[in-house]
Amino acid sequence: MLQGKVHMQQGYFQDLLNKSEKALYDAFPSMYGDLYTQNVKVFKDLYSELRRYYRSSNINLEEALNEFWTRLLERLFKLMNPQYHITDEYLDCMVKHAEQHKPFGEVPRDLKVKATRAFIAARSYAQGFLVGSDVVKKVSQVSLSHECTRAIMKLMYCPHCRGMSSVRPCNNYCLNVVKGCLANQADLNTEWKYLMDSLIVVADRIDGPYNVDTVIGTIHMRIAEAISNLQENKDSITAKVFQGCGNPKISTKGSISEDKKRRGKVTLEAKSSAQALEMLVLDAKGNLTALKTYWITLPGSLCSKKVMASSVSDDKCWNGMTKGSYLPEVMGDGLANQINNPEVEVDITKPDMTIRQQIMQLKIMTNRLGNANIGNDVDFQDTSDDMSGSGSGDSCPDDVCGKRLSKSPSTRQPETHAIPKQSGHGVNGASSRSLPSASLLLLLSVAVIALQHLWR
Repeated sequence: MLQGKVHMQQGYFQDLLNKSEKALYDAFPSMYGDLYTQNVKVFKDLYSELRRYYRSSNINLEEALNEFWTRLLERLFKLMNPQYHITDEYLDCMVKHAEQHKPFGEVPRDLKVKATRAFIAARSYAQGFLVGSDVVKKVSQVSLSHECTRAIMKLMYCPHCRGMSSVRPCNNYCLNVVKGCLANQADLNTEWKYLMDSLIVVADRIDGPYNVDTVIGTIHMRIAEAISNLQENKDSITAKVFQGCGNPKISTKGSISEDKKRRGKVTLEAKSSAQALEMLVLDAKGNLTALKTYWITLPGSLCSKKVMASSVSDDKCWNGMTKGSYLPEVMGDGLANQINNPEVEVDITKPDMTIRQQIMQLKIMTNRLGNANIGNDVDFQDTSDDMSGSGSGDSCPDDVCGKRLSKSPSTRQPETHAIPKQSGHGVNGASSRSLPSASLLLLLSVAVIALQHLWR
């Protein structure tokens, strides 16, 4: 789900840039003649820089925009004054004097403010989804503990060993097992929720005050407006430059006729896709809201949909020892609340470091989104490392199926237990229903969970 949203957002914003660039290439040759054709690279470089910035390259967006306007002014000033020999030194002086008189009008300042906010929001928004997806990926690679593997075996296999293959696990029993196994994952909840909330806030900015669709999709129109401002004020700007920098030498080359400078006006239109953006944002916000409590609702979802536990009121379910009701209370969420978990031994003093690192990544990204929300730029660094692992076991020994956990400190050495092979016959008098396959031991692996619930 998260990866899918990333691709949709990136595709949409890239499409806005592509359409704006194409509209510029289609219209400017007819509108500006040599003013455009001799300066195509300036425009191409601008769009390339905008794309690089959106892809999180190390680019200062304001500097890139300032550089574009400076280069464009230098090129256009020379083309509009072909009768003069204008050196690079003279152009440096011209830029300093001309900028005081706003040769492009208010367009550069206005576009810089709006484009910076829009691109910062759009880029941070996409990065937020990428970080969320990356967190899920890394958390999915955290292996199950030995104690968790034993607890899952007891939950899923021991009814078969006892000849009760048709008896479903008690719901609260299942919850305690899963909460114990996913104790560290549940600690993601607070920062995960903050990230989802921050993404929703930035989404509102994208479709609201920052007006990303209009700003990004009409860059070519703002450039055309700026060039028109320069052409209309050419004489006054030139006079002020000459006053401040002196008169340049007369060129021996002939001048370009006015009709080649500008071949007439072509109407530029903005093809708005605001409705598409609105639908994209609404869809994303709906999914983000649904994902807010993902990590703490996961145990209930797994027990009801994957383990197929009995109803809460069922008093003839598998309680870990026999068929009957399950009396222990359901533990709270997170590592600290598992100190008295009757089903899974959890050392609450040893949090999983991979998950702690991902909690920190969530905090960092939430902070970046907060900055993006107020228009402050942030740097992104792509960090990735792969960790993997899995838990396994083999058989249904009495020390797993025959007793509930003692909460005294354990001195038990790690054991290896064989998983009963799937066959058409029960075990110890069980019915002919097949035993769960070995993959059920990985049922609680967040790799499978994440792929099924978040990456589709």
